[in-house]
Amino acid sequence: MQTDLHGLTTSQAAARLAAGGPNEIPRAGRRRLPQTLRDVLTEPMFALLLGAGVVYLVLGDTLEALLLLVFATLSMGIAVIQEARSERTLEALRDLTSPRALVIRDGGRRRIAGREVVCGDLVVLSEGDRVPADGTLIEAHALLTDESLLTGESVPVRKRAAAKPNEAPAQPGGDDLPHVFSGTLIVRGQGVAEVRAIGSTTEIGRIGQILGEIETAPPHLARQTARLVRLAAIGAFICCLLVVLLYGLLRGSWLNALLAGIAIGMSMLPEEFPLVLTVFMVMGAWRMSQARVLTRRAAAIETLGEATVLCTDKTGTLTENRMTVVALHAAGERLDPSGMTALAPPFRRLAVAAALASAPDAYDPMDRAFHDLARRTDSTTTGLTLSRVYGLQPDLLAMTQVWQQPDGRPYRVAAKGAPEAMAELCDLGEVARRTLVAEADRLAAAGMRVLSVAEATAEDPLPETPRGFSFTLLGLAGLADPLRASVPDAVRECQAAGIRVVMITGDYPVTACAIARQAGLEGKDVLDGPTIERRNDTELAAAVARVSIFARIVPAQKLRIVSAFKAADAVVAMTGDGVNDAPSLKAADIGIAMGGRGTDVAREASSLVLLDDDFGSIVRTIRLGRRIYDNLRKAMAYIIAVHVPIAGLALLPLLTGIPLIFGPVHIAFLEMVIDPVCSMVFEAEAAEDDIMQRPPRAATSPLFSPALVAWSLLQGAIAFIPLGALYVLALKRGLPETDARSLTFVSLVLVNLGLVLINRSFAISLTKLIGKANRALVWVATVTLTLLALVVISPAGRELFRFGPLHADDLMLVAVIVVAVFATLEFLKRFWRARLVT
Repeated sequence: MQTDLHGLTTSQAAARLAAGGPNEIPRAGRRRLPQTLRDVLTEPMFALLLGAGVVYLVLGDTLEALLLLVFATLSMGIAVIQEARSERTLEALRDLTSPRALVIRDGGRRRIAGREVVCGDLVVLSEGDRVPADGTLIEAHALLTDESLLTGESVPVRKRAAAKPNEAPAQPGGDDLPHVFSGTLIVRGQGVAEVRAIGSTTEIGRIGQILGEIETAPPHLARQTARLVRLAAIGAFICCLLVVLLYGLLRGSWLNALLAGIAIGMSMLPEEFPLVLTVFMVMGAWRMSQARVLTRRAAAIETLGEATVLCTDKTGTLTENRMTVVALHAAGERLDPSGMTALAPPFRRLAVAAALASAPDAYDPMDRAFHDLARRTDSTTTGLTLSRVYGLQPDLLAMTQVWQQPDGRPYRVAAKGAPEAMAELCDLGEVARRTLVAEADRLAAAGMRVLSVAEATAEDPLPETPRGFSFTLLGLAGLADPLRASVPDAVRECQAAGIRVVMITGDYPVTACAIARQAGLEGKDVLDGPTIERRNDTELAAAVARVSIFARIVPAQKLRIVSAFKAADAVVAMTGDGVNDAPSLKAADIGIAMGGRGTDVAREASSLVLLDDDFGSIVRTIRLGRRIYDNLRKAMAYIIAVHVPIAGLALLPLLTGIPLIFGPVHIAFLEMVIDPVCSMVFEAEAAEDDIMQRPPRAATSPLFSPALVAWSLLQGAIAFIPLGALYVLALKRGLPETDARSLTFVSLVLVNLGLVLINRSFAISLTKLIGKANRALVWVATVTLTLLALVVISPAGRELFRFGPLHADDLMLVAVIVVAVFATLEFLKRFWRARLVT
């Protein structure tokens, strides 16, 4: 390394930092507390609760006013707390510290924060360093870099110094280029690079700009529920006004008219829809975290059940992103050393020499693989001291290391490299050369990286080049990035669920096909990057319909492939871990990043992050996504059903002139029962047995299908008729208003619990559901019945709710009504199953 490099002065660096800004990629802003509060305050139910609380304060009923205001405050607090938790989760995902960089300034070396690197800085690079910015190499000594986060290729690439100062920049990937790129890893050698680009102008930064230009569609369910709630809110507001006018004109009490109107509005407004959607997404995110999957965008949870195509990267996704020696060829025999703890002499000699030809403190994944093999099979040599290293050269693709042995014995020399280079060093004859190359080609055809290994002994003085040694060829070693053990089963389960699995990789077609065969991917056709480049979007759309393996793909082409699938109306899930995957992760309907080996950029662009980097987690995630959507439909059916008798009982007195059943406090109590039922109970419901045997749900399928709405309205009507009749007949038979109200209200709460049991499953009868425990249901039912008993039994509760006492014969009547409603609905459900199960 040169020592006369001066670099920038401190003042020059400070001026450039002030002018060009820090070396970092801008991040999107976070939501603030005022935004969250504004969203809560604009909810119609919140306004109704506040309005009712104010009216009760005017009337002097402090207890009811405080109760309603507490309900309102709780809803605001829950929203704020959940928003804060979401932000903390996202912040925890980010690495807020930038890598440090060693730069030359004022003629000396100085360690600074990576964000302080500026254009023109001279950066000193050594093994294990992360490159802090894009630059051109001024010096390079046996330099290898891992650029897999940009290219998807797991094998490091060689670097050389620039032949001229302003050599044109090149794309990442490929050997013998003079450029280094921000975020890549130095796995061997040393170098000095002059910084040419920082922050958003680097290769990583340009990918970030592409991400910023990709627009994500708003969540499908959120749009549906928001539209439905808006319509319901308008209807409830109109009914509220009409009730206030009619009540005030006909009965003369305008304050009571206002309370009646608010009660009607609250009873008709299905405000649980957005609440349930939020809770299901939050709890879904929590359940996925239990399966080691972090949810970054809740919309992905609802989309999982729609996924028809799963586009997966190879390196680090299907494979473990680590090189392993999977084949040794020596003395005319081939051996797979995987799992072995001892080797026969020819293979042991080969393993020892391969380890000796590898860097002692290895960052290169292939060097680490040889050291792992040597340690595992006890093929190590102690007492040796590294004396000299001959690095890779463009005209000789071989690495040679000379080791000094104890007791004055000759030097031990080990070399590994391309078979052609080793054939030259070993001075093989034509027949032996052809045999070596043929065997190397057979290993390469199986998707392996192939190196040849040789050894020699030497005395002082050592030659200037490796060609001066008398090498003996020991054989070949085949290395591969092994397939994850969970992948074949995961692929089969995806295919059984109607999800097509597609591989998109920057690796070579031969390697891609070998991994695809091991994973069980369908199809034999391969489409490579250069071919895609020559095709227009129409031709590419036709090709993706039949091709499942895409090789030698660059980031822009990954984005085109995902777009082609989406243009064919596929719902695309995309997995990946590198920066090169980020645009396609964001463009996909569901972006799934690898959390362990994944880059920050990939995680930021994704919807889901696999914390354990296990491809099998994807299947568990899809199963969870389908379960969540399934249970969400059940909750929505219940919400519609339960609001029918509530709204009916609220309107009935206005149409018949009988006393009001509900005030705002009654509706608030019902909502405090309904909310945990529709969110907690249905969310906790176990998945249906056939959930992964169903085809993907159509992306256009509505959450509120006609069959679902009709079934819900039928349930509500069957529940309302006996309850309405009970209240009217009780008053006609001379029962006091308070007694009739308590009788009807208790019946309504119990019928409500019956509706929960009916909607736990669209396909399974109650007798089969008994064996499927739901702790949340037991808990909610226990709390509900306890609170109801306290309200009915205690004098304070009866006074607050304007209830009368209930007697044994009243309770028997309630039981008859509840059982009759439940039995009728259970009988009718069998005729709706086929239309409700999707």
